[in-house]
Parts: sequence; C-alpha cells; structure tokens
Amino acid sequence: MKEPVIAIFDIGKTNKKLLLFNDELKIVSETEQKFSEILDDDGFECDDIDLIENWIKESISQLVHSEKYDLTAVNFTTYGATLVYLDENRKRLTPVYNYLKPIEEKIPESLYKRNGGRDEFCRRTASPALGMLNSGMQPLWLKAVKPEVFCRIKNILHFPQYLSYILTGKIYSEHTSIGCHTAFWDFDNMSYHPWVKVHGLNLPVPVPIDTTNEVFIEGKKIRVGIGIHDSSSSLAPYFSSSNGKFILLSTGTCCINMNPFNTEKLTAEQLDKDCLCYMSITRQPVKSSRLFLGHLHETTVNQITAHFHKSEDYYKKIKAEKRISTFLREKFKEKKIFFKTGPDSRELKDYIDLYEFGSIEEAYHQLMHELCDLTIEAINLILPSNDDIDNIYITGGFSKNEIFLKLITEAFPLKKVYTSEIANGSALGAALVISELKSSLNLGLSICK
Repeated sequence: MKEPVIAIFDIGKTNKKLLLFNDELKIVSETEQKFSEILDDDGFECDDIDLIENWIKESISQLVHSEKYDLTAVNFTTYGATLVYLDENRKRLTPVYNYLKPIEEKIPESLYKRNGGRDEFCRRTASPALGMLNSGMQPLWLKAVKPEVFCRIKNILHFPQYLSYILTGKIYSEHTSIGCHTAFWDFDNMSYHPWVKVHGLNLPVPVPIDTTNEVFIEGKKIRVGIGIHDSSSSLAPYFSSSNGKFILLSTGTCCINMNPFNTEKLTAEQLDKDCLCYMSITRQPVKSSRLFLGHLHETTVNQITAHFHKSEDYYKKIKAEKRISTFLREKFKEKKIFFKTGPDSRELKDYIDLYEFGSIEEAYHQLMHELCDLTIEAINLILPSNDDIDNIYITGGFSKNEIFLKLITEAFPLKKVYTSEIANGSALGAALVISELKSSLNLGLSICK
C-alpha cells in the first residue's frame, strides 16, 4: 500500500530541497538540488527560474506515478524579497531579479519623501531601508529603468505564490510574504500601505495561509497550498506545540531572533539596529532582530585555527570551561579583542591580536563571549518593556554549541532555554499549515542547564 505524503519544495538561495512528509509530519524522503545561477537582462546573477519550474513539475510527475508514495498535497516555502511579474496573458515578464541587485538611492528616497520621511516610512512598514531587499522597491526600480516592461505588468506575485501559481493558475497573496521587510505593508493599519495604490501596483488581497486548491495533475487530484515565506514558516511548528510565550533564535549564517508576542511598535532606534517585523501564520506582527552570527563566527574561527595551527573544525571539540571563562572575564573585563568598540558595533577589528591568548581554547572562549554579548543585545531589542516571555528556543547550528548555550542560559536566568532538534523547520511549517494533523508536534526540545 502506498504511503500518503505531502511534498514541500523548500527553495533557498543556495539549496533547493524536495521533502516528503507523512501523515504524522515525519520526513520520509529528502532530496537536494543546486542550480547554477544565470545572468539577468542586466548581466546580474539571479536564479534560473525556468530550471526551477521544470524541476518542480518533473518531481511532481514522478511522485504522481510513484509506486511507493501517494502524493496528496504540495506546498512551497521560499526565501523572501523576490517578486514575479505577469502580463495580461499571465505570462512571466522578467527574470526573477536578485534582491542583492543594486538600486539607485534616489528611487527609495523619493518614496520616503512622499510618505513622511525615511524614519516614519520604515517604522510604519516595519522595514529597515535595505534597497532591493525591500521587495516593494523592485517594481519602483522597474518603473524607473524599464518603463516599457513595467507598463505591461498585470499581476505581481511574491515568489512562494508564483510557484503555487504554476500548478494552479490562481493569483494569491498572503501575510507572511507581504510582511517580510517588503515596505508594502502598513503595520499601523494592517493593510497595504497607501503608496501601493498611488503607484498603481496590482497586488492581490491577502488570504489565509491554509488556503489550498484542488487540481488534477496527470489525472491525479492533489491539494496545492499557496506558499509561505521561509522565516515565518520556521516559526509555525512552535505555535502548534508551545507551552507559554516564547522567542525563537534561528541560528546559522544569519541569526534571526523572533518574538511573536511583542505587540509594541518598532521604534526608529530599533530599525537602525536592524530590527524589523515579519508576519506570523496567525497574521500577527513578529518583532525580530538579526545578527550575522554564523558569518562572524566562521570568519574569525578561520583566523584562530590558522594562528594556532589547528584544523578548521577543531573548535567543535572545545568544551565550555568555567575556569577559562572566569579567567578571561577578569583579564579583559569590558575590553573587546575581536570586535571594534563603540555603541552597537558589530564590526570585527581590522587587526586581531591573537597573541593575547595562551591557547586556542582561550581564544575561542573569548570569541564566543563577544558573539554572545552581541546576541544578547539583539535579543533584548525584541523583548517587551514588561518582559513576560517564558521560553527561549534555539534551533540551527549554534544549538549544538555548548559555550553558546551556556552563555545564553546564564544571561536569561528567569527564562527556560531549550534547544530544538527540528530539522528542516521551514519545510515542516509549510507542511503543517496545509496538513490535517490534529495532535501536537514533537519539537525535540532539550532544556539547557
């Protein structure tokens, strides 16, 4: 008898995955693809959307005819800040432009000027000024530099909804994609910002994230979800199973700290410190802060291991030692070895004097002290003034770092700190929102002592 499965396409900038979940939302199959980028019509690198579309359609076709699995549903989770434009015949008009593509400063500045100034506009849309990473700036850029293309736009879709569209032919929008630093959404009024209408952008009215459509693919009836933004998707499993209010630290190259229970509006100061709001699956703002934790860690570890003539992964063997931590705290006090001093500095020093340390263990402990200090500052930015958060969940690469866990636990003695062993959290969230699972998920939580 075939095993019923939900297929989730998890589309990251680097890796593209296809995961199959059973009725209990356990992963029964996982495959991964890496597609080379191509050049857009300006010669800038972007994803090869034709290749991605073909891979999705071929994968679904294989599953429809599988002798092992009974494909019942499909959904998508993707990176954000990416738009797809359709013409009046509902054909894609442009490449899928890279959100790292440069944009002339005068384009967003003109929008800010007409809508209360940069600080007020960014506060109201909960979107730090990030150029094309604010996907709302992308159609304005297109209007400015390719007006002949812009005038042909009939519909605008965020990336997750476009991938759903290629199967269903349905035009949708939903809150998690609109709410991820797009500058489209007015968080004060919880609707599209008035500038969207002023500029004549045809954005669909958002629908609930659990919306599905039944379609026939090669004779088989399949439910297709409308897609979800990956950061909000990774948060979804914790809503289903959490006891008490929580924040989630999703660690990796970029550490994203998310608090779905802070109803205070973003301040200009928080925006300047790289805070923003995502939107949860329950259509509530999720106050978030970001830190390039993994990138800073990797860059510095490479210097440390080279200095002490150790292998690149030697740091993984280093255990948390209270003796070393105490010694370093007394020796350096407030002095920073790795990072520049100054208010809210997250920049590494141009020259790091590793001769300050007698061993690689000392150097690595000091690095983790300074990285954790930055992480704690980022967490404090998203805690409400009357802090009522019970739990901190840590997932991703640093959930296995003993020193990191110990320092975070010590910094928040009134909260319970857990690691979570959820693998592929974004894909799981995308499966969860269209599944019929009634019981709680097992989050694989382990409390940190």
